[in-house]
Amino acid sequence: MQFVRNGPEVPERLMQAHEDGRVVLFCGAGISFPAGLPGFSGLVNQLYETLSVAPNDAQKAAIRARQFDTAIGLLEAEHVGGRETVRRALASILSPNLSARNATATHEALLILGKSREGSTRLITTNFDRLFEQVIAANKLTVERLQAPLLPVPKKRWDGLVYLHGLLSAAPTASELDRLVVSSGDFGLAYLTERWAARFVSELFRNYTVCFVGYGINDPVLRYMMGNYSHPRAFG
Repeated sequence: MQFVRNGPEVPERLMQAHEDGRVVLFCGAGISFPAGLPGFSGLVNQLYETLSVAPNDAQKAAIRARQFDTAIGLLEAEHVGGRETVRRALASILSPNLSARNATATHEALLILGKSREGSTRLITTNFDRLFEQVIAANKLTVERLQAPLLPVPKKRWDGLVYLHGLLSAAPTASELDRLVVSSGDFGLAYLTERWAARFVSELFRNYTVCFVGYGINDPVLRYMMGNYSHPRAFG
């Protein structure tokens, strides 16, 4: 079924699953493009520009291979200011242009679509930016926010917006910046060593139909998840 002329076909079974409260929207960087924010590739490029450094050969190789988390990890290890300096630069880059046309329109729509008939919000984002926070505050919405590594069990009683890789606060502290999942080391802890993100995603795919929004087919985050937790009830 099409809701917009020349728009995508929405499968009937996806619509029925949403009606039954069994769909979770999983949101990536693309939903924030209208507010002028970059994707993972653009974020890495802007980090080098902001820090006024050029990538070395190892970092260039990681960027060419689209291993942006590895590039950031190498940058953090080798930059004179270290991890905190790189992440403060990241926070400055992820400052949205709220005056841009439709800057938060997608976030507003997702907060509506992400609510079940019973009123529970089931929405996930891997973004760090505060655009959902802007919409929630502007519209005086009551939405519980949960952020890594303190995540809910994604089952029937789950109610909230999950920042799976962390959230930038209005004035982030060093410890808050440190908890963001952005470098290869962070992904290793979240998905392989401590596995709190892996357990959440595995349980999510077991219990819900997952609809990915704002990801490209070559997005490193999406490729990682679909490669390790492939499940038949996933839509892009």
